[in-house]
Amino acid sequence: MFSLSHIHPMLVHFPIALVAFGFLADCSSLFFKKEACLSKMGFYLLLAGTVTALTALLSGLFFTSEMTGSAGEVMETHELFAWLTISALVITSLLRIYMLKEKQEGSRLKWLAFGFYAAAAILVSITGFFGGTLVYNYMMPL
Repeated sequence: MFSLSHIHPMLVHFPIALVAFGFLADCSSLFFKKEACLSKMGFYLLLAGTVTALTALLSGLFFTSEMTGSAGEVMETHELFAWLTISALVITSLLRIYMLKEKQEGSRLKWLAFGFYAAAAILVSITGFFGGTLVYNYMMPL
């Protein structure tokens, strides 16, 4: 039978994949400067990753059960990194949207956005690691 507690584990894989591949596309656009589609792909994957990360975070907040003991500590760490990931993704998305609207894709802001995107890619990986620790080490369904 389907339970609401299954929603979070079903959704968390989307932001991991979208942010990782979006960042990879952005990295590739630095090496292949004439290939504008890579930067656009990175931008659209960033936006999709931000939306799916917000959805995954909300599903975790509303549909997962409380945990105590060492599992609770790991869950708190998982949640902290989820919030940090969301923050980095929202900042990156807003910067990239601003750069697009103001036609400043070639400005120094791109490096700031790239740095936040790199941080988001690292943070989403750390968040996933702690989520996986909860599932595999504590046999806790999120």
